[in-house]
Amino acid sequence: MNRRFSHHSLRHDFRKLLESGSCFHTASVFDPMSARIAADLGFEVGILGGSVASLQVLAAPDFALITLSEFVEQATRIGRVARLPVLADADHGYGNGLNVMRTVVELERAGVAALTIEDTWLPTKFGRKSTDLVELPEAVGKVRAALEARSDSALAIIARTHAGVITTDEVIARAKAYQAAGADGICMVGVRDFTHLEEISAHLSVPLMLVTYGNPELRDNERLARLGVRIVVNGHAAYFAAIKATYDCLREQRSIAASELTASELAQKYSTADDYRVWAESFMQVWE
Repeated sequence: MNRRFSHHSLRHDFRKLLESGSCFHTASVFDPMSARIAADLGFEVGILGGSVASLQVLAAPDFALITLSEFVEQATRIGRVARLPVLADADHGYGNGLNVMRTVVELERAGVAALTIEDTWLPTKFGRKSTDLVELPEAVGKVRAALEARSDSALAIIARTHAGVITTDEVIARAKAYQAAGADGICMVGVRDFTHLEEISAHLSVPLMLVTYGNPELRDNERLARLGVRIVVNGHAAYFAAIKATYDCLREQRSIAASELTASELAQKYSTADDYRVWAESFMQVWE
């Protein structure tokens, strides 16, 4: 019989990863079975991505359509069986600072070991970039609210920002502010290379998490570890492979010729992303 893992003990396991001198790569976990597989294969940490949850739960693109309750339901299913720490991509906390508090309470109950709160302006306003960031005071307030809301101090709160859309000085200012607010770690997406990372990490003392999507300029675990990086997210290839395998299996059953669509293209097709873009133009545009 498999040993049961308490949520509290898994949170301490994640803390040990943050406190170690090593760099660990996440497994993309999107349901109970994938979480069990990841643990059995020896992964130290899993991640439930917001974009993956939107596809898995709604078959919808990553347009901030999934609600907190839907995301929490999926996290709870995973949390029931998880034998490795699971990090939840909690997007922008599903609203303002008060919404962030609710998000932390619900995800803590679901059993996640850690969660990221990003400073992206979501949902995206029509005509604006999906990478627009909220003002720094509001973002800091969200970090403080998240820390206040947790009841288990072992739950790690990681503040996330986008290093690819603002200057290096702005990245440093935001990261330092989140660190000063008490964040247990800083997550960054959009770091270009080791020179960029070194410029930022020199100003920080908390553990770092990078979303690299397999960036070849950041493929050196030892060097990443020396710069304070403890968690790396390369993407969610396992989930997209599952989409492709499902498509190919069902296609063969119907004796339909093979498609040249990639896994990502299949995900876009069946999440009706193009329809959502048309609807955005129809219903979100500001008419004068």
